[in-house]
Amino acid sequence: MNRRHPSPWLLAALALAVTSGSLTAQRSDSLGIPDLLDLRSAAVQDLSRDGRWLALTVSVRRDGFGVDYTRDGDPTYLRGGPMDLLVIDTRTLARQSVFRNRVPVRAVSWSPDGTRLAMFVVQNQAQQIQVWERASRKITTVRLPAGQYPAEGSELRWTEDGKSLTFAVRTDVWKAKAQKRFQELVRGPIVVLDGNDDFLEWDGMNRMNLERSIVAWGLATGAIRPLRAEGLIGPWVLSQDGSTITIQEDITKKTDYDVIGGREYRLVAQAPGGAGSRILFPSLKGVTLQWAEDGARYAATREGRVHIGTVADTNRKQLLGPASGAASSDTSAAARTARARERFSAVRWSPAGDAILASNSEGFWVVDVATGEKQLVANLPDSTSLAPRPQLAAWSQDGRYLYFSENSRTQWDRSIVRYDRQAKARTVLQRGARFFTGLRLSRNGETAVLSMSDGNRPADPYLAGPDLANPRRVLEVNPQIAAKAIAKTELLSYLDADGKTRYGVLHYPAGYVKGNRYPTVFIIYEDFFDDNWDGVANLLAAHGYAVVKPSVGFETGYPGEAWLKGVTAAANAVITLGVADSARLGVHGTSYGGYATNLLVTQTDRFKAAINLSGKVDIISFYTDSPRLGVRNIHAAEKSQDRIGATLWQQPQKYVQHSAVMFADRIKTPILLMTGGEDHNVPALNTREMYYALRRLGKTVVWANYVNAGHGTPSTTEAEFVDYHQRILNWYDTYLKEKPKNTSVTSGSGR
Repeated sequence: MNRRHPSPWLLAALALAVTSGSLTAQRSDSLGIPDLLDLRSAAVQDLSRDGRWLALTVSVRRDGFGVDYTRDGDPTYLRGGPMDLLVIDTRTLARQSVFRNRVPVRAVSWSPDGTRLAMFVVQNQAQQIQVWERASRKITTVRLPAGQYPAEGSELRWTEDGKSLTFAVRTDVWKAKAQKRFQELVRGPIVVLDGNDDFLEWDGMNRMNLERSIVAWGLATGAIRPLRAEGLIGPWVLSQDGSTITIQEDITKKTDYDVIGGREYRLVAQAPGGAGSRILFPSLKGVTLQWAEDGARYAATREGRVHIGTVADTNRKQLLGPASGAASSDTSAAARTARARERFSAVRWSPAGDAILASNSEGFWVVDVATGEKQLVANLPDSTSLAPRPQLAAWSQDGRYLYFSENSRTQWDRSIVRYDRQAKARTVLQRGARFFTGLRLSRNGETAVLSMSDGNRPADPYLAGPDLANPRRVLEVNPQIAAKAIAKTELLSYLDADGKTRYGVLHYPAGYVKGNRYPTVFIIYEDFFDDNWDGVANLLAAHGYAVVKPSVGFETGYPGEAWLKGVTAAANAVITLGVADSARLGVHGTSYGGYATNLLVTQTDRFKAAINLSGKVDIISFYTDSPRLGVRNIHAAEKSQDRIGATLWQQPQKYVQHSAVMFADRIKTPILLMTGGEDHNVPALNTREMYYALRRLGKTVVWANYVNAGHGTPSTTEAEFVDYHQRILNWYDTYLKEKPKNTSVTSGSGR
């Protein structure tokens, strides 16, 4: 449903909310659900090498519906909403649309001379490569031989001479095979799984995504030239001189439970379309590669050592790190610190390929690849410090300037710093409470593009010179937001139950009056610091709620305690501040935050309303209940986000302790459960356990299942999007505000 105006379904949902008396009274300039539907997002796609032309896409949330979640895991399914593709003259800011209508596009790329724009265009579940000529505005569609098509998820790259486009190709035979296997797994009629198989069934399904070949399309002739025959092809690089294509070939032997989506590759180089391949690395396990722009040189990091090599041979030179085989029995703090300083990681090659930016515990170093001479260009604070940690944002083509983002971790103070290698000096180019993201430079070094936004506002794209002075806004993406009474935000600092300083973001209710106390909703997940745009938080604030996004600290093996220690401490802080009404506190979260919400209300009854959005309630059944994600849920519990720190059989009591459904009898908080029936991340059947448990126990619970939706906010229809947000408002209005007459918390269908 891609519409610019409210659909009949949307109007019907709003009408139902009004007739049920559930819409909260608002000021005329308050943010509403239709405003979230109209929210636009701008994304910089590419900047021409001379900096003259900017390709930019603009999408509208209202156009992003119609996702078919039943096809999650189908490698032939193309997901993506329509958008405007704009070309901006960076001198005049004049803009033109490449297409008359919004279309789904991706991998938009300027030719080296800036005269043509190449892209993938998706129409009717078919992907085409199209080339737009800037002067004539003519569009050419790349034609492939019968039975072949551009691979889903393919890269799209110009050759250095601008005469060809390179990309991945699949065959209709492969597509039929992949679709057949997908249908077998989801519809049967009989699915037989054998524990002796090398791969989990969906791991094997996902591995089919690597089956492809690489080709080049000649701009002048329209001819297709093979570069690499079909195989299990991961990331690939074509050298700028066109002499070598280097492939990461999948050699995975079986499902790896230690790595999410674990793949093992070897690195192979060969002449395009020819034989005589060279195996540069028999296995890339534990190796991180950084490629020079010429596509012929690489830096390989493994165990703190950085080696550099070329695709021409298999010899490599160690550039950084301890000597091979070096070890020490000295475990003193001084010795450990010294060894940490010897360990490096390659971050990026200089554009000219004469140097590498590498990092160690001390900071970022520019290293001359010929001599190994190092120059410290940015210090890194130690792990216990709250000083800003620099991150590389850009490197000028002439190699002279490095741009770093440096953001405070104790206040909203963000900056972009430029380091001059010749002068060995730092200059702060931008600094303040605004966000500066996505910096990129043109090759001639004269033009910079970046996104900028005030706190709690959507970002806009800006253009500037290399010193970032006097940036010019390319496009005001959401002018309608300026007319809205958007909530004021504040950085909140507090001590958790362990006496450790934590930070959170406080959204004051729109129209806040100091001295009044407000119903307060806590949106929880893990850590929060920045006040970037949050639609749900602003919607709640517009309806009279204070909103707090608190941070928590975790200890492996005891994650459930984190939210009790951190969220309740944040609640105390906001009550002490005089903003929150202690008798009217609510809490919700999405995904891991929904899981946190359910665990939290088994440990405290301070919250008078709670909402679990797409969050698990039973980590035991969740451990293996999402097969389309492969080993993800197992890994999350054992090693990563869930932080249990052990297998189910090593520490079964931990899994019981962190399954909220096991303690449903302790829940006193009315809870709303919201799920997507086609959620293959946290299946609705997991959350369903809590509904039936609480119902059996006589507790207050409502379960809203969006049958066709996936994980989180529905992207299926406008009506479901509206119902989802309205239902959240209704739930909090019922339990945290004085109840108006005839209030209903179950407007819409699917209770």
